[in-house]
Amino acid sequence: MHIKTGMNVRVIRGNHRGQEGKVLYAFPKKDRVIIEGVNLIKRHTKPSQDNPQGGIVEKEASLHISNLMVLHSGKPTRIGYKKLDDGTKIRIANKTGEEIG
Repeated sequence: MHIKTGMNVRVIRGNHRGQEGKVLYAFPKKDRVIIEGVNLIKRHTKPSQDNPQGGIVEKEASLHISNLMVLHSGKPTRIGYKKLDDGTKIRIANKTGEEIG
C-alpha cells in the first residue's frame, strides 16, 4: 500500500474531490484509509459512559486508496520505488524524483 499513516493526501475522485487532509488510520488489508476532516458521516449513538448525552455524532468514514494521491511539497504525485546500491528499497515521488520519508 503506497499510503501510510501520517501522510498528507488529496482526494482525486468522488464527492470529496479536491479536499486534503492527513491520514489518521490505514487499513492495508481493505485498501482503505481514514482522513482527518474528509468524508464526514453522521452516526446516531446511544447514551454511554463516554457520551452520556448520546445523539448524533459526526465522524470520518474510510475512503479507498485508489481515490487518493499523496501530496509532496504541496502537489499531488504518484509513488515510485527505487533500489539503492546497498539493497534497500526507498519510496520516491514520480513527479520530482525526490525521496519520500
